[in-house]
Amino acid sequence: MKFIHLSDLHIGKRVNEFSMIEDQKYILRQVIELVQEERPDGVLLAGDIYDKPVPSAEAVQVFDEFLNGLAEQKVSIFIISGNHDSPERLAFGGNLLKNTGVYVSPVFREIPKAIAMYDEYGEVNVYLLPFIKPAYVKQVMPKENVETYQEAVQTIIEHMEIDNEKRNIILAHQFVTGAARCDSEEVSVGGLDNIDASVFAPFDYVALGHIHGRQSISREEVRYCGTLLKYSFSESRQKKTVTIVEMKEKGNVAIREISLSPKHDMREIKGTYGEVTAREFYQGSATDDYLHITLTDEEDILDAINRLRVIYPNIMKMDYDNTRTRNKQCVGEIEQVEKKTPSELFGELYLLQNNQEMSEEQNVFLKNLIEKIWEE
Repeated sequence: MKFIHLSDLHIGKRVNEFSMIEDQKYILRQVIELVQEERPDGVLLAGDIYDKPVPSAEAVQVFDEFLNGLAEQKVSIFIISGNHDSPERLAFGGNLLKNTGVYVSPVFREIPKAIAMYDEYGEVNVYLLPFIKPAYVKQVMPKENVETYQEAVQTIIEHMEIDNEKRNIILAHQFVTGAARCDSEEVSVGGLDNIDASVFAPFDYVALGHIHGRQSISREEVRYCGTLLKYSFSESRQKKTVTIVEMKEKGNVAIREISLSPKHDMREIKGTYGEVTAREFYQGSATDDYLHITLTDEEDILDAINRLRVIYPNIMKMDYDNTRTRNKQCVGEIEQVEKKTPSELFGELYLLQNNQEMSEEQNVFLKNLIEKIWEE
């Protein structure tokens, strides 16, 4: 039995004030094409379908089109809510949808039950576990002593009716201890949301969501598939893929990855203003990618980001790496304020903020500006 594992679509997300909706439409169309080629039995969507609990109308429409595209391939679809989703909104119409092969995790009010699928090797049971907090479990199981995320998930799994002789899959949206995070993820202070991979021991494959970089934890079958798109520059060197899971007889699980091509990549480039604007520097590269440009010029370039956008229209971030930015200096008190001229005071403030003195040109400009202000 073959599955495609996806997670963290974050439909409707904005990155550095850039809407990613067109990029998401583009990559989801590729996923549908991949489903046509691979002909899986099921698609596993492991949470964070939307980027916000109350998604925009456009985001809902994008997901609706994606679901319709999958349903046309006659493939079963399994969906859980993540920490960014509203479980109530995502589960709307769930009872009706399951009659068409679309299974959505309901709001957590009871222990998840298996959804059975069959192939030549027998039965595969799929369990849907939405994003869980200890408080959710306390409401449903008040007699259980649940204080941590670990205890919450472990308690639920211990109460599941799992047949260890059969093949079992679980979808979960939690942070498993040892996973490498990215800047685009929400971080719980002190690692309070950690779950040990051992709680998933009864399952032949664990389709995880929540972490944006693809990786396995503890064993190959406990797996984060990662996002389809890069959502921070900490992910710029990551390879984004779709995870394909093939289950044969009990204990025989094969995992492979297929790369997709985004509408715009996310890259970081570095050099002087003259270097990054030289034709030989950018010729042959995708200048419309989402970029973080670091300039190494010692002097700030006037209106640099807008001038760079003539060549690179999708700059998301620009900064400097030079003597001023590397020599961090603490801002202290400016002594003897009453005895200093406005030019001297401004010069000291500039030095504290920029770790370098003003140039002669800047001093002349400041002097003329102060004289003009005093005249007025």
